[in-house]
Amino acid sequence: MTDNDLAGFQTFAPPRPSSVVTAGSASDVVKVVEYAAAQNLPVQVQATGHGRSMTEPGAVLIDTHLMNGVRVDPVNRTAWVEAGARWRAVLDAAAQFGLAAPSGSSPEVGAVGYTLGGGYGILARKHGLAVDQVRRMEVVTADGELRMVTADRDPDLCWALLGGRDNFGIVTGLEIGLFDTRTVYGGGMYFDTHLIPKVLAAYPEWTKSLPEAATASVGVIPLPNLPFIPEPIRGRQVAHVRIAFDGPAEIGEQLLAPIQAVGPRLLEHMRTMPYAESGSIYNDPPVPHAYSGDNVLLSDLNPTAVQRISAIVASGPVEPPVLDIRHLGGAVSRVPQVPSAIGFREAQYIVRVISMIGADGIESAWSVQRRLREALAPWTIGRALSFAYLPDPESDPVRTAFHPADYRRLTKLKAEYDPEELFRCGQRIVR
Repeated sequence: MTDNDLAGFQTFAPPRPSSVVTAGSASDVVKVVEYAAAQNLPVQVQATGHGRSMTEPGAVLIDTHLMNGVRVDPVNRTAWVEAGARWRAVLDAAAQFGLAAPSGSSPEVGAVGYTLGGGYGILARKHGLAVDQVRRMEVVTADGELRMVTADRDPDLCWALLGGRDNFGIVTGLEIGLFDTRTVYGGGMYFDTHLIPKVLAAYPEWTKSLPEAATASVGVIPLPNLPFIPEPIRGRQVAHVRIAFDGPAEIGEQLLAPIQAVGPRLLEHMRTMPYAESGSIYNDPPVPHAYSGDNVLLSDLNPTAVQRISAIVASGPVEPPVLDIRHLGGAVSRVPQVPSAIGFREAQYIVRVISMIGADGIESAWSVQRRLREALAPWTIGRALSFAYLPDPESDPVRTAFHPADYRRLTKLKAEYDPEELFRCGQRIVR
C-alpha cells in the first residue's frame, strides 16, 4: 500500500503500522485480533479514513473497506451495515423502500465510524443522533470473541462503544433504525464576503425560530479560484447557509425568509429532493486532502460569541480556515432510548474550524483552533469527538469530549474489557 492508500481521506501524516490486514469478514477480524494479542501488538482499525486521528506506530492496522455490505429490513425499518460501508450505499439501499438513514453531510463517510462517534445528521433535530438509532452491534473484543451486543444484553459494553468507539472493540457491523422519509426540502445559499458578518449575526435568531423538522447550519468558506467552482462564488470567501427540512416545500420556503432578508445571494439552490440526494445540500469536497479540525459545543450563541467568531474569520491566516456552525437542540437534547457515552446533549450549537495543512505544517491550524477555543470559552460546555480531526493534542480532545463522570466510567470499562490495552485508536481512552 502507498501512503495515500493508508491515509484514506485524510492525507496528512499517514499511519505507520507494522502491518496492514484487509479484512473481508468478521472472522478475519477475529483472527487478526487473536494474532495481535499473541504477539503483544496494538490494534487499530480504519474504513474510509475521514476522521482519522493520530495512530499508534507499529500497530496492526485492520482495513475494513471490503466489508461494505448493507441489508435493509423494510418491515422493521432497519438496516444492517458492515464496518466498511459508506453512507452512499446505505442511502441507496434504504431509498428502494422509501426509507431514509440518519446520515450526515457527506454520503462518502463511513457509516459505522460516523454512528459510533455520535452522528450529527442533517435531520438530527427531528430524529436525534445516529448513535441513538443503533439496535445491536457485532463486535470483536480484545479476548478474540465475536459478540452480538445490545443495550439489554451487554449494557456497559454497549454504552461504552456508543461514543467510546474502537477503544473497546472492533465493530464489524451494526443495525440502525431508518426513517419513513422519501424526500427532504433543502439546499444551500451563498452570500458574498461583505455580508458574512450580517449572516452570522442573523443566524442564531433565525435558527431559534425553526421547527424541529428543520436543521440548519452556516459555513464561512474560502473557495479556491478553480474551474470546477461555479463562477459567481469562485475565488471568494462566502457564507454558505444550508438547511434540511422534513416537510412541504411551501413551508420550507417560508422558513427561509428571515435569513434571505440579510441580502442578495450569489447562488441559491433549494428544492425538494429524494433523501438519497441529500448530500447535495452541503456538497462536501470528495477529494482526499490534508486537514486539521476542532470544535466546541456551546450552551448558547449570543451576540458577543458571534462577534468573536466574526473576528476570527476576518483576521485569519493567509489561508483562511473553514468555519462551520450547526444548530442542535430538539431531539438531540432529549434522553435517548439507547444509552450512550455521547455527552453534552444540552448543547444548542456546535462551532467547528477546519484548516487545510500546507507546507508550513500543522502548527498554524492548531493556532486557529486555540483562538477559537479561547474566544468561545465562556459558553463552551464540551466537545464532539467525531469532529476532532488531528487537533492540538495539548488541548486533551478526548477527555473534554465526555462528562467527567462518564470519562471515569469509560476508563473503568476499558480496564475490564481491554486490560492489556490492545485497542489503541487515535482517540484513546487513557486509564
